[in-house]
Amino acid sequence: MKNFLFAAAENDAIPHCKAGGMGDVVRDVPRQISERGDQTHVVVPSYGRLHQNGTFKTTLKFGLRGTDYSAELYEVDGKKKFDNILHYVIHHPEIEAGSIAHIYHDDPEEPFFTDFVKYVIFCTAVAEAVKQGAFGELDVVHLHDWHSSLILFLREYHPAYKSLAKIQFVYSIHNLAIQGIRPFADNYASIQNWFPEVAIDYQRLMDYRYRDCINLMAVGIRLADAVHTVSPSYKKDVMLPSSPPEFIGGEGLEDDLKEANKEGRLFGILNGCNYKGINAEAKGEIYRNTVKALFRWLQDEDKKYKADFLAHTGEKIMKYVGSNRPKFIVSSVARLTEQKFYFFKRSPEAFVEILKKLEKVQGIFMLLGTGAPEYEELFRRISYENKNFIFTNGQSESLIDSMYLESDLYFMPSLFEPCGISQMLSMRNGNPCLVHHTGGLIDTVEHLKTGFAFDGKTYDEKIKNMLKAFDVALDIFQNDKPTWKKMQTAAKRKRFTWKKSVDKYYEQLYKL
Repeated sequence: MKNFLFAAAENDAIPHCKAGGMGDVVRDVPRQISERGDQTHVVVPSYGRLHQNGTFKTTLKFGLRGTDYSAELYEVDGKKKFDNILHYVIHHPEIEAGSIAHIYHDDPEEPFFTDFVKYVIFCTAVAEAVKQGAFGELDVVHLHDWHSSLILFLREYHPAYKSLAKIQFVYSIHNLAIQGIRPFADNYASIQNWFPEVAIDYQRLMDYRYRDCINLMAVGIRLADAVHTVSPSYKKDVMLPSSPPEFIGGEGLEDDLKEANKEGRLFGILNGCNYKGINAEAKGEIYRNTVKALFRWLQDEDKKYKADFLAHTGEKIMKYVGSNRPKFIVSSVARLTEQKFYFFKRSPEAFVEILKKLEKVQGIFMLLGTGAPEYEELFRRISYENKNFIFTNGQSESLIDSMYLESDLYFMPSLFEPCGISQMLSMRNGNPCLVHHTGGLIDTVEHLKTGFAFDGKTYDEKIKNMLKAFDVALDIFQNDKPTWKKMQTAAKRKRFTWKKSVDKYYEQLYKL
């Protein structure tokens, strides 16, 4: 039996520990490893809350900032029980919950200041736990994004953790745009302040643009035994320089990624999707579930400032609760960020044009999500001005499930997309998707077979082609039902299984 450790900031296999797609991966891959008869330990920070019903395992003592630190390791229950999977959290008072999904902090003045502090403590505690054998004798440690890459720094440079060198370390990139850049020195949240005893290898750790800073995403790429992008097409993208908004590639790290590829350490393996034991909503509940979600949010203290808008959305949706159903539902579920909705933010007139086209066929556009204030404000404004735009500005699992189940077309105009899970979840229910052909969306959606794709050499060309692709989708839906049904069937038949992906993990990443 092989023994794995997954270390990450999120793990959706335990309750209330997910902000994005990383949480899904850290939930699903260990389940696939378990089916192969191997063992996985999954460790995440406690964020001051996840340890509360856990079982205390051990106290971990280590040095930081020239002083003695101790953190506690707890075992916690998963949402479901699987053989050979154990879940853990690390508790320390300075590992606090942030405002983003009660996980990440948003430090606009000094980016990553608070998160750097908490993940330094988390990573050092994990390194100590590995050294002490808290997870048994490990064959592979799989790290996810910059939040856990400091374990590689400790393994490479810290005299106390040289023993970690004999273990295979794998590093997965989920969001290359968020890099965890912090000063080397002269700051509380700096590498020198927390590790005064470690000699800094500036050349190997620096961000090439900000040379007085460490780049923790780069640390993962430079120091891991294997580096993994979550789709083959995204692997190609990241080895090219970004030239926004036309193309988002390596985000300043393309040379590191090219180097890793040359050394045979970079692999592009598509994420999988779960096709069994799915939590399904009943068909026909989409409008009721919208109303239920709105009433729940109206009672939330932190949604009070949105009360008028939530009521406005409620009034809109009520007309569809009875028999007055729209003829065509387009939907989108995502965090409201530049990555997901840059096209709509920069060209709101194009989005409004889509709403006008929908109005002619008695269609609606449903968007669910929270995120950057300027994106929330934009969509609230468009909602007030367009009666067929239903913007649910919150989070609700049952409403999300209903949207994936009952939409006719799923819209995903991502500026860039390492892999994307939404298109897979939508296709799983037989819904064609309309996507920007980038990254993992190239690997999952086939134009006019399982969905619709747009691209272009310039920004203006992309917007023009997005509207054209939407016209094609509407035309087929209205005037060519046999082709639409064929596309629905093809989308539903597509299988992006975790078994296929994890077979490649074993062969390429884990070297087992």
